[in-house]
Amino acid sequence: MTHPVTQPSVGFIGLGIMGGAMAARLAAAGYPLHVYNRTRAKAEPLLASGAQWQPTPGALAAASDIVVTIVGAPADVRALYLGDDGLIAHARRDAVLIDMTTSSPQLAQELAEHAAARGVHMLDAPVSGGDVGAREGILSIMVGGASAALERVQPLLRCLGSNIVLQGGPGAGQHAKLCNQIVIASTMLGVCEGLAYANSAGLDARTVLDAIGGGAAGGFLLNKLGPRIANGDFAPGFFVEHFIKDMGIARDEAERMGRELPGLELVKRLYQQLAERGHARAGTQALFKLYDSEAPQ
Repeated sequence: MTHPVTQPSVGFIGLGIMGGAMAARLAAAGYPLHVYNRTRAKAEPLLASGAQWQPTPGALAAASDIVVTIVGAPADVRALYLGDDGLIAHARRDAVLIDMTTSSPQLAQELAEHAAARGVHMLDAPVSGGDVGAREGILSIMVGGASAALERVQPLLRCLGSNIVLQGGPGAGQHAKLCNQIVIASTMLGVCEGLAYANSAGLDARTVLDAIGGGAAGGFLLNKLGPRIANGDFAPGFFVEHFIKDMGIARDEAERMGRELPGLELVKRLYQQLAERGHARAGTQALFKLYDSEAPQ
């Protein structure tokens, strides 16, 4: 299959579990790809398939019409975008910068203001769907920013996600993602408690999942991560430590708005206990370890 040579050049920063799969999809779609990552080794598969390495974020921005980032924490995002060698300072005029990190809504608004002052467009576009969604290109993408900027990058985003929704102005995408994480938090608690109960009742967890997965309890976490729990598979699709970070941002935003979220507080405390036991780099389904003494440790 041939691809038009007029496709915009894309810079991609953050080649972890999610970002690596997302960048690979863009490369496969024919986008001229520039990459940067703190650990160059993670970029090697993309470089072998034709992507171009850039030595700094600033150099990547200068070479790209569109820049996509998906990194760790808000502090990483701030340094990446606002540092002396940052993306905004070196971006091409009229470029579109898309931060897909789960980050602070307040920071997203700040970045949009700095970008606009330089004639650059900024979108906050965090994603949901985990490693499976990233590999298959079926992520849900929650976007904050101008509709005109979103329209320009729709073809690129359609390579990554099947559900792309503009939530509002700058920061709105981040707020929507925090809603997502709040729902996931208590849902994961329910999945783990249900399967722990099944074990205590002498039931086969897989048989229980077959039954309840097709009913009102069914959903992504139960149907995708439930079998992993039943099989003792706690490999990460999304790290515990990253989920704790997300819940912390959500709690801070809720406090700023004067809203209490007791379910979120409980789940965050439990995940912190899990991390303290050495499972910070496990998948979020490892919460089950707190409920079942027979779970692999």
